[in-house]
Amino acid sequence: MGAQAQPSADAGAALLHAAREGDAAAVRGLLAQGAPVNARDAQGSTPLLLATAGDHVEVARSLLLAGADVNLQNDMRDSAYLLAGAQGRLEILRMALSYGADLKSTNRYGGTALIPACERGHVETVRTLIAAGVAVDHVNRLGWTCLLEAIVLSDGGPAHQDIARQVLAAGADVNLADRDGVTPLVHARRRGQAEMARILAAAGGR
Repeated sequence: MGAQAQPSADAGAALLHAAREGDAAAVRGLLAQGAPVNARDAQGSTPLLLATAGDHVEVARSLLLAGADVNLQNDMRDSAYLLAGAQGRLEILRMALSYGADLKSTNRYGGTALIPACERGHVETVRTLIAAGVAVDHVNRLGWTCLLEAIVLSDGGPAHQDIARQVLAAGADVNLADRDGVTPLVHARRRGQAEMARILAAAGGR
């Protein structure tokens, strides 16, 4: 039995390596030979998650066509879908959404894919996630929504202003405060984010 399992384990390790390196030809060859598409490395990462981390679009496409699961999470609670959102891997994110991404899945901070996308200023990623239907008022374990993170963890520049407008247009509660009762508008003013404060005030922020 052990001898029979070995080739599959070797093929899985080879597939993980090829996915991490972005070697699309090797990935296709290994999949054709029956390598396990959802193999895991020592950290619990799948080939698709490794391909996402490297933004290896063609590798990700081959893995998805072979049945890779976009929602499998590693030891850090990252999945290919969540990581694509957090890192702004837009093309892979769109594929993940078309292959059954769980919009309610959460990362190690208890946040959806939308929250880190807002924090990091990934404007088009945010647009894509909102259009897909990710909840705009989800609160993570830090007590923050995507709107709060776009203010508290940013410089309030043009990308984050665009994101604030997007989430507000999508129905985000402009006055949903953090655990200390501090609203987005108060945070923006405290940080000297004048244009962000203007956007929030115009949306009814207090």
